[in-house]
Amino acid sequence: MDDDDLRDMFAGLGPITIKRMFGGKGVYYNGLITALVVQGELLLKADAVSAPQFEAAGSTQWTYESRKGKTAAMPYWSVPDAAIDDPDELTIWARKAYEASIRTAK
Repeated sequence: MDDDDLRDMFAGLGPITIKRMFGGKGVYYNGLITALVVQGELLLKADAVSAPQFEAAGSTQWTYESRKGKTAAMPYWSVPDAAIDDPDELTIWARKAYEASIRTAK
């Protein structure tokens, strides 16, 4: 997923900044991390308020195995299927991700 694709995907939210991180990319809106691209997959930020909505929409939470062999869950979720090819729907979920970033930044 290249930077131009990401800018197109987040156009409904507004101008984004993309930074390389974790072997992937961080997507920032208004200075707050809103999404990650990990191994080519777009993951949207969620919190206690929005994670149940992502789960109900069929999204999966990003997990990885730590060096100690334990599974760690991160506050990022896959894009709901309904939003993958629908820019308006993706904007709704991107806004939820940004709102989660605002809440967790406080």
